[in-house]
Amino acid sequence: MRDVRALPKAHLHVHLESTVRPETVRELGGGAPERAPEPRQAFASFREFADERARVRSLLRTAEHFRRIAVEFCEDEAAQGTRYVEVTFTAASHGERVGEPEMPLEAVLDGLAEGEARFGIECRVLLDHSRRRPVDRLWRTYKLACRYDRVIGMGLAGDEAHPLAPFAEVFDAARDAGLRLVHHAGEAAGAASVREALDVGHAERLGHGIRVLDDPALVAEVRERGIPLEVCPTSNVLLGLVPSLPEHPLPRLREAGLAVTINTDGETVLADEYTRLREVFGLGDGELAELALASIDASFAGDALKERLRAGVRAWLASSP
Repeated sequence: MRDVRALPKAHLHVHLESTVRPETVRELGGGAPERAPEPRQAFASFREFADERARVRSLLRTAEHFRRIAVEFCEDEAAQGTRYVEVTFTAASHGERVGEPEMPLEAVLDGLAEGEARFGIECRVLLDHSRRRPVDRLWRTYKLACRYDRVIGMGLAGDEAHPLAPFAEVFDAARDAGLRLVHHAGEAAGAASVREALDVGHAERLGHGIRVLDDPALVAEVRERGIPLEVCPTSNVLLGLVPSLPEHPLPRLREAGLAVTINTDGETVLADEYTRLREVFGLGDGELAELALASIDASFAGDALKERLRAGVRAWLASSP
């Protein structure tokens, strides 16, 4: 078996604030438990999960805090074999909280630039917005996304009980401005959430999307349109959305011919996610390489970078185990 850390990977669904190192959280004044090394249901509900993440976010107060977590993120991702990442960041919310609208995002972008130079990784940013929050804040997110070149897109996250419809005008503007649109959908809610993300939100990828299986007609449409799924198996278990990793619908998603990418949500690390797929589902190196290629193909990276990454995957597969 080949070392999955050496497999060049693209990471498409990871929340920066969920990746803050436990030691960094402690130094910033919080008492963070270590992330579980094995999948388990760590949260009693989505609300408990969101509240814990909000607690960590509240510790980030200065430009140095935001810059630091971005640099550390790059170091940790590069150690997992990630070569390209589209990291999600809740910029407008942080800007409101600290009273400096642009500072958190600018500090994160500075940190990512430093991390790229030091650790040989390429980073782009997606800005997210909670479905529970006001439309006005999403407009501010849109304006931030338009302002910075390294910000390539935006989308909604959070409790899917809150619909996308109130935000439709912002999504229309974002699409017209050339921003990429990616929404959390089909994670805790069913196929109707996926349908809304596609029709109202103009989604080009689906954050999670595992509940698309609830509707065979929708499965066929998503497959035919080539809409990739950002699947985060361990996160789904940690949030109690799937009882256990062996019961995860990943094999059924692949059998349905859907474009499946493997991600962490920030709740684990990417090489470990690939290792678990090998151990739990018996995936061979060829299948892991297929998943890595699917993530590269589904990314918003430029064609030249995609081809370099694909060549790296092919070289990994051609190497001796």
